[in-house]
Amino acid sequence: MSVFADSKLKPLLDEGFYSLKPHELAFFKSQTGIHDPEDLKQHIIGVQKKAYEVYGYPCIRRFSFTRLKITQSLIYDYLVQIPREREGAVFLDIGCCFGTDIRKAVADGWPVENVIGSDLRKAEFWECGHDLFNSSPTSFPAAFVGGDAFELISPRPPFYTEPKTPRPNLQDLNSLTPLQGHISAIHTSSFFHLFNEGKQLELARRVATLLSVTPGSVIFGSHVGLPKKGIRKGARSTEMFCHSPETWEELWDGKVFEKGSVRVDTRLDKFMREDFLLTTAGKMVESFLLSWSVTRV
Repeated sequence: MSVFADSKLKPLLDEGFYSLKPHELAFFKSQTGIHDPEDLKQHIIGVQKKAYEVYGYPCIRRFSFTRLKITQSLIYDYLVQIPREREGAVFLDIGCCFGTDIRKAVADGWPVENVIGSDLRKAEFWECGHDLFNSSPTSFPAAFVGGDAFELISPRPPFYTEPKTPRPNLQDLNSLTPLQGHISAIHTSSFFHLFNEGKQLELARRVATLLSVTPGSVIFGSHVGLPKKGIRKGARSTEMFCHSPETWEELWDGKVFEKGSVRVDTRLDKFMREDFLLTTAGKMVESFLLSWSVTRV
């Protein structure tokens, strides 16, 4: 899925992209047990190098896995309240990479036994997360299911009544299909924009099947968007299909879920990608981050 999947095309790593904000520095100190800032930096760079050799994703090169993106979501304060109000509520992070956002949610009160992560491969991502945070499956026993999301979730309509099957044990899963209709909160960031328009709709429909029917159950995240939907041209002649806030709302409320059964909130913020230069004009690409949430009403 990376535009730099071929190692011959991967840009060189640059420590200049390393920069932790005060709250990120405090989080990584507490989670890794490494309190010297320079020692922590070298530890994080070591994990980055290991991961980048396997998959040259731009997000790994830019240290995006240190950003605590989940805290910038539209509904984070609400998210951490859910397990206090719903016994046994499940939180899924799909496309979780090293699991940084999962660990932040757990640190803020979500019971680790009710958390599950999912990404393409366990060895290259989830295990790098254990390296990054100096943890093990014993010390941090969150569940994980690896694989292609289109294969992990069987197609079916979203649930509008309670599923007849009980919620499975998260640690026993090798697929997300048994969780259909059982998940209270689903987070997915920097994921949907990896696919074309048709695949984004198909992915949304599959993710929607996992959501609990309980009002307030929510799917949320962020990815690259545009003020008007279309193709965003990036570095090295890459192209990315992007929704606008309006078309993203139309997708979820009417195409994925029955019209009026969910509330969709969006926010579009402009940002600059210093590491992606337009090869023709030699200037930085103007980018937009689409933050969103889809909540059962």
